[in-house]
Amino acid sequence: MLKVLIAEDDLLIADMTEELLSDNGYDVCGIGRTVADATALAWRHRPELAILDVRLADGDLGTQVAAELTELRNLGILYVTGNVAAVRSDTVRGHACLAKPYRPGDLLRSLQIVSGMIGGGRGASPFPPTFHLLPAATARQLPPASDTHDNTDPG
Repeated sequence: MLKVLIAEDDLLIADMTEELLSDNGYDVCGIGRTVADATALAWRHRPELAILDVRLADGDLGTQVAAELTELRNLGILYVTGNVAAVRSDTVRGHACLAKPYRPGDLLRSLQIVSGMIGGGRGASPFPPTFHLLPAATARQLPPASDTHDNTDPG
């Protein structure tokens, strides 16, 4: 059972995500609404996966959570956000992004893909419609763009 951290300031979304994951065999170690909450949970529980919203409470950013957890090298990071451009930089630590709004099945499939990537895999398709591999993860773990689909062009 994979352990997952959720960093989300919208408690309705966070609770629904926690229930979805628990119902599908994941162990949710907690929900952090701020960078401090999320990083404290991560250091205490050492999750394998993190679902990070980009905008958190108190003006915090999910990208800060990822940056503060660089020592957790095998942490698979999936951003969930309405602002995909905020994480499409080579400097942002993470594996993939799922654009909001998304379907529950798309979140589960995205976690499977990220989990495969941290296990040394290549992020096998099919990808959900609003799923995007992040540039840093693509350069580090995937073959050249001609051999894979990274969903950078949603049209």
